[in-house]
Amino acid sequence: MKWLLTTFIALLVLTALQPWLSRLGIGRLPGDLRFKRNGREYVLPFTSTIVLSLLLILLTQLV
Repeated sequence: MKWLLTTFIALLVLTALQPWLSRLGIGRLPGDLRFKRNGREYVLPFTSTIVLSLLLILLTQLV
């Protein structure tokens, strides 16, 4: 259950920071969804969220 909450929060943060993170390549991995509707672009960075969550877990385990 804890991993689901972590993934959800990371998804919200990544979505909010998407314009800045797209310059770094986050949000362009296979599994990240991008679509345009009514002139707006929506990004759902599922794979990026999982990868960054795993990196954060590894960092917390090392510290």
